[in-house]
Amino acid sequence: MSDNNRLGVFKTYKLYVGGKFPRSESGRVYEVTDSKGAWLANAPQSSRKDARDAVVAARKAFGGWSGATAYNRGQVLYRVAEMLEGRKDQFVREVAASEGLSKSKAAAVVDAAIDRWVWYAGWTDKIGQISGGANPVAGPFFNLSTPEPTGVVAVLAPRKSSFLGLVSVIAPVIATGNTAVVVASADAPLPALSLGEVLATSDVPGGVVNILSGVTAELAAPLAAHQDVNAIDLTGADAALAKELEIAAADNLKRVLRPGPAHADGASDSTDWSASPDTHRLTAFLETKTVWHPTGALGAAGSSY
Repeated sequence: MSDNNRLGVFKTYKLYVGGKFPRSESGRVYEVTDSKGAWLANAPQSSRKDARDAVVAARKAFGGWSGATAYNRGQVLYRVAEMLEGRKDQFVREVAASEGLSKSKAAAVVDAAIDRWVWYAGWTDKIGQISGGANPVAGPFFNLSTPEPTGVVAVLAPRKSSFLGLVSVIAPVIATGNTAVVVASADAPLPALSLGEVLATSDVPGGVVNILSGVTAELAAPLAAHQDVNAIDLTGADAALAKELEIAAADNLKRVLRPGPAHADGASDSTDWSASPDTHRLTAFLETKTVWHPTGALGAAGSSY
């Protein structure tokens, strides 16, 4: 039985921090519109306090996530792809509205994003084989280099590619054992906030990914200067903002992934996210640990080889 006078239930979008869905600490929201200026939803406008809370959550989750086996991380990430597949229709609607695409083109983008997530999930237990290994040395020693995650990574999501670009910057960060604080596109945050709902009901531990929406410059500045953030991805920053953030990031020697040449004029996010990915983003936030062990007789630590 239908009621033409029924009022629809509008979705309330919230932040995703520490596995929970808080409203912005300041209580602020802002209007999100489609490509034609029509209202879509109110999104929470995060504050600096929200950014600091997200860093605390990411740091708390880092030990467990980085300590998990690479194979287990791959299983967890694949589970996320399964859940994205199950909610494909929702993401198609949000991407179509956010990016001004037809339903068929939005569906192709969502399919590509899910495939991209699966691609990175498959690399979790393989990246060590191409970024580490045994090193030849002069002397009776084993010299082994292994990649380890950098730590807490602040990620400025692409401004225009609300879902495929978003997945392309988040998945490689967590696939390699880092935890992430993500600043969603200010103009198109809805797919990012919905991704938080998927992560919350998957096997990804709370705090591994934290998603904030709001003014990019307002949130990026405290993250770049935060002493407990180990790295920052400047993909969503224009040239002027990126320069400011690099200066702030230098204070505690953060790793910085700079915007590509296409961003140099600061005009728009023109990266082709549909292009086949490579391992660059997987290795961008890895450290290399090198260990020496004596060969042959008992070593100094009492181990034999």
